[in-house]
Amino acid sequence: MLSLTMFLFYTRYTIIMNSANNSSKIEKIIVYVDGFNLYFGLLEANLDYCKWLNIKKLASNLLKKNQELIEVKYFTSRISNNPDKQKRQSIYIEALESVGIKVFYGNYQRNTTECRQCGNIWPTFYEKMTDVNIATQMMIDAFQDKYNMAMLISGDSDLVPPIRAIHDLFNKRVLVAFPPKRFNHSVALVAKGSLMIGRKKIVDSLFEYEVVKKDGFILRKPEEWR
Repeated sequence: MLSLTMFLFYTRYTIIMNSANNSSKIEKIIVYVDGFNLYFGLLEANLDYCKWLNIKKLASNLLKKNQELIEVKYFTSRISNNPDKQKRQSIYIEALESVGIKVFYGNYQRNTTECRQCGNIWPTFYEKMTDVNIATQMMIDAFQDKYNMAMLISGDSDLVPPIRAIHDLFNKRVLVAFPPKRFNHSVALVAKGSLMIGRKKIVDSLFEYEVVKKDGFILRKPEEWR
């Protein structure tokens, strides 16, 4: 029969070993990127020269040693009011897809704004459905047990409800990586951890000037982004 001392020793040993095994366990990560939130954050932070950003590389640079990047999902809307911007966006999306990023589209809608003082009216454009698409994908992937942790790159407070729901309904956690100039207190409060994406991480994660697709086609960084 084991003495009390030996029993306590083996119990403590088992706890320590289980803790060590858990800490060394690989954590599966899927990254969800709010494209417009990231884009305008870069502009406000005077990082417009970083538009040619390899988001898969950025995601990898944000992970810890015991974390494995399973997938990156990028959410945006197709620009419809400017042919030159449309072309640059298409080139960039092709570059993202060439490194395995899956792209989801919302709607780019036209609206009008009227000046209350002078009565002038001018068109304005905005994206719709990005937050809904992100929330849907995060919930589906959680339900299908595709990740241990979701990393959300956004500062949009509309995503607070799905973050809370994932924590409540699934044994998962959501970490928020805020783009530059996009910190949001309500999002940080509900997340199971948050960080600000620093300038160095972004600069270190740019595409090379030329990106070669699997079919050999070469994509080049737009002249306006140099």
